[in-house]
Amino acid sequence: MKDLNGKVAVITGAGSGLGREFARLGAREGMKLVLADVQREALDAIVAELGGAGAGVIGEVVDVADSGQVAQLAERAFQAFGPVHLLMNNAGVGGGGYLWENTDKDWDWVLGVNLMGVVHGIQHFVPRMLEANRHGTPGHIVNTASMAGWLAAPLMGVYNVSKHAVVALSETLFHDLRLAQSTIGVTALCPAFVPTGIADSHRNRPQTLANPAPPTTSQRMAQAASEKAVSAGRVTAGQVAQLTFEAVRENRFYVFTHPQILPTVQARFEAALHGDAPADPFAGKPSARPASPAG
Repeated sequence: MKDLNGKVAVITGAGSGLGREFARLGAREGMKLVLADVQREALDAIVAELGGAGAGVIGEVVDVADSGQVAQLAERAFQAFGPVHLLMNNAGVGGGGYLWENTDKDWDWVLGVNLMGVVHGIQHFVPRMLEANRHGTPGHIVNTASMAGWLAAPLMGVYNVSKHAVVALSETLFHDLRLAQSTIGVTALCPAFVPTGIADSHRNRPQTLANPAPPTTSQRMAQAASEKAVSAGRVTAGQVAQLTFEAVRENRFYVFTHPQILPTVQARFEAALHGDAPADPFAGKPSARPASPAG
């Protein structure tokens, strides 16, 4: 899909961070945009910004963890602009702490957004994209995973699990589409820490999934480490958007925004193949290794 001008893109998590930069870049490319976010104010702001600059754009408040809401997003997108060419399953939240201290509500929230949000996007958009593809319409799907989908750093268990699942889901989707004789492309976006609002994603956590007890020591340490790492990120969200759109044009599956981490990923796989204990995920940057929380 070399030419994006006039194509239709659906972007979840479009109110901030990577999603907002995807939307801005899509608008510069002349795309028609369907933007979704759980936070109305942030969504309204980006819709107003891009619409005011002349882009064809609509916004929909959507909790991607809710299958029905994603189904409504698909219905509105196809009614407004016709076939969707680019689906960007991007909405995501963070979470951490010792695994044994994470509650069912922690798991429901993080997996609901990070994993089931992607699942719902596939369920409600891909069948229509497949039908259009059979008639010659190009298509591409970008799933936002993470380097946490390749490494298993401590105090990030819930998030790690969600992103490992997105990598596996994306690879399977690629093979499923080939088996279905479709030319729809797939990209698994795997950034490391990028200055976005994900460290503050608890602002959008539903009250129904809030924990009654205060955060534990390990959870507070995980939050502080996340805030520090995200704020110190040197690759910007805009740069990640550029890399991602290049991958769409080139029909490239993997996007690693921080290739300097790949030797640590390789060490992980070599340890597995040799039957060794899991490799140190901080071997490449020992200064990032967290101290042991009390408790």
